[in-house]
Amino acid sequence: IFHLRNIAKVRSSHSLLLLLTSPISLCRPAERSAEDVDIILTRLKGFKAFQRFHPSLLLQICSCAFYEYLGKVFRQGDIGTSWYAVLSGSLDVKVSETANHQDAVTICTLGIGTAFGESILDNTPRHATIVSRETSELLRIEQREFKSLWEKYSQCMAGLLAPPYGAMETGSNNDRLTDKDSLGSDPLTLMNKILNKVPSEKLQRGGKVMRNAILSRAPHMIRDRKYHLKTYRQCCVGTELVDWLVQQSPCVYTRSHAVGMWQVLLEEGVLNHVDQELGFQDKYLFYRFLDDEEEHTPLPSKEEKRESEEELPETILFLAQMGPDALLRMILCKPPGQRTGDDPEIIYDELLHIKALSHLSDTVKRELASVLIFESHAKAGTVLFNQGEEGTSWYIIQKGSVNVVIYGKGVVCTLHEGDDFGKLALVTDSPRAASIVLREDNCHFLRVDKEDFNRILRDVEANTVRLKEHEQAVLVLEKSPRASSLGNIRYTVLSGTPEKILDHLLETMRMDTHHSDPDGFVLMHCVFMPNSQFCQLLMAQYPFSLSHSQERLEYAVTCKRRVLNLALRWAAVHTHHLQEEPAALIFLEELYGSVSNDSRILRALKDFVPDLEKVVKLQYQKVLTQFSNGDEKLVKTQPIRNCDDILLKVYCSDHTYTTIRVAVAATGSEVTSAVADKLASNDDLILVHLSSAGEKQMLKPNDVSVFSSLSINGRMFACPRDQLNALTPLPDQEGPSAGSMSSFQLMSSKDLAYQMTLYDWELFSCVHEHELLYHTFGRQSFRRTTANLDLFLRRFNQVQLWVVTEVCLCGQLSKRVQLLKKFIKIAAHCREFKNLNSFFAIIMGMSNPAVSRLTQTWEKLPSKFKKFYAEFESMMDPSRNHRAYRLTVTKIEPPIIPFMPLLLKDMTFSHEGNKTFIDNMVNFEKMRVIANTIRAVRHCRSQPFNPEVCQPNKNHAEVRGYVRKLCVIDKQRTLTTLSYRLEPRRT
Repeated sequence: IFHLRNIAKVRSSHSLLLLLTSPISLCRPAERSAEDVDIILTRLKGFKAFQRFHPSLLLQICSCAFYEYLGKVFRQGDIGTSWYAVLSGSLDVKVSETANHQDAVTICTLGIGTAFGESILDNTPRHATIVSRETSELLRIEQREFKSLWEKYSQCMAGLLAPPYGAMETGSNNDRLTDKDSLGSDPLTLMNKILNKVPSEKLQRGGKVMRNAILSRAPHMIRDRKYHLKTYRQCCVGTELVDWLVQQSPCVYTRSHAVGMWQVLLEEGVLNHVDQELGFQDKYLFYRFLDDEEEHTPLPSKEEKRESEEELPETILFLAQMGPDALLRMILCKPPGQRTGDDPEIIYDELLHIKALSHLSDTVKRELASVLIFESHAKAGTVLFNQGEEGTSWYIIQKGSVNVVIYGKGVVCTLHEGDDFGKLALVTDSPRAASIVLREDNCHFLRVDKEDFNRILRDVEANTVRLKEHEQAVLVLEKSPRASSLGNIRYTVLSGTPEKILDHLLETMRMDTHHSDPDGFVLMHCVFMPNSQFCQLLMAQYPFSLSHSQERLEYAVTCKRRVLNLALRWAAVHTHHLQEEPAALIFLEELYGSVSNDSRILRALKDFVPDLEKVVKLQYQKVLTQFSNGDEKLVKTQPIRNCDDILLKVYCSDHTYTTIRVAVAATGSEVTSAVADKLASNDDLILVHLSSAGEKQMLKPNDVSVFSSLSINGRMFACPRDQLNALTPLPDQEGPSAGSMSSFQLMSSKDLAYQMTLYDWELFSCVHEHELLYHTFGRQSFRRTTANLDLFLRRFNQVQLWVVTEVCLCGQLSKRVQLLKKFIKIAAHCREFKNLNSFFAIIMGMSNPAVSRLTQTWEKLPSKFKKFYAEFESMMDPSRNHRAYRLTVTKIEPPIIPFMPLLLKDMTFSHEGNKTFIDNMVNFEKMRVIANTIRAVRHCRSQPFNPEVCQPNKNHAEVRGYVRKLCVIDKQRTLTTLSYRLEPRRT
C-alpha cells in the first residue's frame, strides 16, 4: 500500500500521492494509452532532473522509457546498451584505475533524480561500476531511442551530462575555484552578493503587501525613531516586527520562524537594516522598508490597503515557506565564533535529516553544527575542485547539483541535495579522486574544513572508550559532552553485546531521574534479543544472597531496586504481548516471589511489591477475558493480537469462496493448508493477492499475517499454479459506480470530521509501539502481526481515495465545486481536532492528478477556499524533510493523531541508513534514534482523546456509520479515465 521510501524523495505534494499509491505503468511502450502517459508524466515532473525538460521531450520519454527494478551490477569496461535515471533507492559508483573490480574505490552514491549510462552515445565502455545498495527503481531508455532524443534535444538534455559531453569544462579562471580559493571566501561576502541582487518581482510585491498591512493594522510601528541623539526616519523595530508577524497567522510557528521570514525580505533588499547589517535580529534594531527609503513616500490609498489585506494571507504563506531556509542561511553565514546559543541547535536540527550524516553519532552531529560553513557559487560550470588536488574540505549539497567528472571518462555521476562529497581525500589524506563541476546556477553547500574535520575525528576517538574481553570489543562508550548533575563524567553507549549494554545501563541507572537509554533498551531489545533472553539476563542481575556486611547489603539493595525498576518499565512497554510468552510470565512470577520474600527483611523493596502484583494479575486477567469477551462493540475497540483468530474469505479462480478460521499471525503456508483442508483439495495451492487492477502478487509461504496485507479493494485467492494467469478481479472490486454526495452533503462538515477523528483515534490507539518496529525491520523475522498498524495505514489510503472517488463520480461542475468546498471544510475541522492523519489524507486526495487536473472546477472555487487549500498544502511541503509539518506538531498539545506514513519514513530512513550490528555488536546509537521516533508516537497518545469535545447532533449514528464504511475506487487508471470524461484534455 505504501511505498514509504519514496516519501523521503518526493519533490512536490502532487507527486507524493503517486509515489504512495501507483507505480509507473509496467506495460510495453506500444501498449500505453494516453492515460498511462499522463500518469508517468505526472510522476516524472516531480523529479528535479526532469523539471527543466521541454514538455515535448518529457512526453517522448514517457512513451519510450521502460520501468525496472535494479538488483544487479553494471561493470566498468562493459559496453552499455541503455541510459538510466534513478526513481528510488540508491547506487554506489566505483572507479578503478586498473580496471580490476576488487580495488575499485567508491567515489559517490547515486540517489533519486540522478542518471548514468551516457557512454551509449559514442559506444565507449562504461566509465564506472554501478552497484545497487538496495533494490532501486529505474527509468530505462534504450540506446536507439536515447540517441534519437539526444539529436533533437541535446541542449535541453546536456544538464544531465558534462558541459560539453565527455570532457570537463573548467571555464574561465574566474569560474574555477580550488579548495584553497573557496576556503578564503568569506561567508559574509557571499551574503553581500545575495543582498546586492535585484529583488524578484514576487518578493518586491510581498514587501509592499507587508508594509501596507502594517500601516493599515498597526501604523504606529512605522515612524521616526530617536536613538543616541540620532533620528532614524520611518523605521520599524525588529522585535515589534516579529511580534506582529507571529500574531497574524498560524503559519508562523515560532519567533525564529518569523525572523527567517523577515530575513527573506532582507536578503532581497525589500527590507533593510539602517546600518546595512546582513542578518535580521529579534532585537531593538531599526529596519526600513524599501518604499520608505525615499523621503515623503505617500501613504497607501484605501484601494492599496484593501488589495494588501486580500493578499496578506498568501504573502505570509509564501514567506513562511521560504523563512526556514533563509534563517539557516543567515546563521551559517556567521563565522562559527559569532553564533549565538540557539544557532547551533537550529543547524543541528537541519543535520538530523541529511542522509549523508545519518550514520554519525549525536555528539558528532552537534560538533559539526558548531563548525559548518556556508558556501555559495552562482554559475553552472564552476569547478569546485580538480582531480589530483589536495583535499582541504568536505562538502554537503544544500541546494543545487554537481557533476562528478574523471579525466578521460567524463561525468560518472550527478549528486543532488543531501549528498556529500570530498570526504575520502580527508580520511585517507590522498589527492582528490575526481573533479566536481557545478551542474546548475546558484548552488549552496555546507562545508567542513580539514582542520575541523580532523579535530572532530580525533575528539571522537579520544572520547571513545572500548571495553574488551579476550581481545574482542564488547562495549563501546562515548564520553558525553555534558556532565551529569553530580558533576561526574557520563558515558553513553554506542555499541556493545546485549549482555554488556544491559550491565552498563543497570550500573549507571539512577532511581530519581528518567533517562532515555534504559527505556530505549526496553523498547528496542526485541530487535536484537528475544524476551526470553532478556528475562534470563535480568533475573541473573537480581542478587539472591544478602551479605551481613552493611556496605554489601546496601549495594545488594541498590542492585535489586535497579532490576525491579527496569523490569516494571519493560512490563509497561510490552503489556499484552507478555501473555503470549510463557518464559515472560514465569520470569514475572519468580521475580514477584523473590521480591515478596525480600521485602519482609528489606523495607526499601516494599514499594515494588504492589506494582509487581498488579502486573502479574493483569497478564492472567487478559488470558481469561480473551476467551470470555463476547461484546461485539468492545471487541472492535480492542487491539488485534497474535493469538486472536479471524475469519478470512479466500476466493477460487471461478469466484466462489470459502471462509476459514486462522490465527491472526498465520503464515501463507498455514492459510493455503487451511483452504486445502476446507475444500478437500489435493492440489498444490498458491496464495495470491489480486488487486482491482488485476495485478497479481504471489504471497510467500513464510509471509506473516497475510490478511492485513490486502489492499482496499484487494482480494485473497488460492488456486493451483496453472490457474494463476486465469485469475480475474471480482465485479465488486471495481468500487462504486455512483458517488455518495447526496448522502454526506447533508451532513455537517464538523460532524463528519469529528466522527472520522473518533474512528481514527480508535485505530491509532490500538497500534502497539512494537508494530512500528516489526514494520520497519520486517515482521517475518519476528513472527508477529502488524495488523493494527496495517489497518490504520489502510484507513489513510481509504480516506484519500474517498476524496478522489467522490470528485470523479460527480458529473455536474457546480456540484464538484461544492464537493471541493466540503472537503476543504472537513480538512479544516480535522486539523482543529488534531487529526493530522485524515487532514493529510484529504489534502492528498485533492492533490491526486485525477482531481488537480480539473481546471474548470478549480477555477470556479471561491478565492477564500483556494487560500485555505494553499495554506493546507504548505503544511504538506516535503522540503527540508517536511519541516512545515514538524514545526506544526511541536505547537500542538496531545492527544494528536499524527501523519503516520512520515513517522514510518523516519524509522525506515534510520534503519536503512545504519547497520544494526557493527563488529558483531549491537549498534545502540541506531536503536536510540529509532526509539526517539517511537517516543513521538507515545507523546501523541500521552493524553486521552475526549469524545465530548464536540457535541454530536441527532443524526450522529448516520454520520458514524457513513465514515466507517467509505466505498472507493482504488484503481488509478479508472479514476484518471473518469476525470477525462468530466473535463477532456484541452487541445
